Amino acid sequence: MSSTVVVVGGGYGGAAVAKALEAAADVVLIDPRDAFVNAAGSLRALVRPAWAPRMFFPFATMLTRGTVIRERAVSADPGGVTLSSGRRVRADYLVLATGSSYAYPAKSRVDATEDALADLRDTHKELAAAERVLIVGAGPVGLEFAGEIKEAWPNKSVTVVDPAESLLPGFEPELRDDLRRQLDGMGIQLRLGTSLTAPPPTEAGRAGAFTVATTGGAEITADIWFQAHGARVNSDYLADGRLTTLTARGEVAVSDTLNVAGHGHVYAVGDLTDVAEDKMAAYALRHAEVVAANITAQLRGERPTATYQPLPHPIILLPLGPSGGVGQMPTPEGPAVVPAATVSEYKGVDLFTGRFVEQFGPTAA
Repeated sequence: MSSTVVVVGGGYGGAAVAKALEAAADVVLIDPRDAFVNAAGSLRALVRPAWAPRMFFPFATMLTRGTVIRERAVSADPGGVTLSSGRRVRADYLVLATGSSYAYPAKSRVDATEDALADLRDTHKELAAAERVLIVGAGPVGLEFAGEIKEAWPNKSVTVVDPAESLLPGFEPELRDDLRRQLDGMGIQLRLGTSLTAPPPTEAGRAGAFTVATTGGAEITADIWFQAHGARVNSDYLADGRLTTLTARGEVAVSDTLNVAGHGHVYAVGDLTDVAEDKMAAYALRHAEVVAANITAQLRGERPTATYQPLPHPIILLPLGPSGGVGQMPTPEGPAVVPAATVSEYKGVDLFTGRFVEQFGPTAA
């Protein structure tokens, strides 16, 4: 009898593990959505709705041998998972890959592809009608969103507010200087070292003129605003402690083989883990390779030996539209800052769509 591998969460790491193992085991993927969502494309999908279907890779065509259960997990233990319906799913191997949540539009707030596309179209209409845009958060998401907006509507006013004193601390000065130069060239207004004294009176993503004050005593008038901060790990279903004890940040402690502490047949990947690195899709995909290799070894009766070590320096590919942006990549000599052309080639043009078409099959487009 084949072993059953249950993967909870069909994001970057979970989808990759499920796809890698479906030929070797009975794979069950549990996710309330009907498709893998390439969230890297979500900001462009809002600005250019015709592009949006390229984000979605239906699970039904992605997994040709595995089983997909469209439900949410409410509990997990060493023997399997309990779903919101009360259904029990037994597991010989369990992979936790529920990722994190983030403010819309960086991540969708609905589960069905058609609903997500409709949501993006509606918000696009609101954004198109607004002349002045406020983005709260100057991290990679907020800056990339600002770049997409200015690429589509060069004449819109875009202001980005953040309490941090500088952009992308921890990255090479050359990258940060180039980023500032490109943002200035696009006419994106940065208000760093300050916060809003109160949230805008309108709903995020809905057009309506307003004026807000900053802690520095200035005022900002805009017609629409978006939140670009506040990631939260999706680990509520583990809070009962039946499988593991969560860290203070709601993460799962893992070993260098990405096993959940104390369980040789249970793994975790992606944003859910306590690995000391930024929460990024690229890292989740690297986690998936390690976990798939280890479970494959165990299925063969071998000892799992693949291990994961975080990179010594942070990496980033931050597009500012299809042709702009900044990047930092690892090399044997240390971090290397790459030019906008490289960022465009690797990410900016298609936001990884081609990679996932090759890995997961056709999109919903």
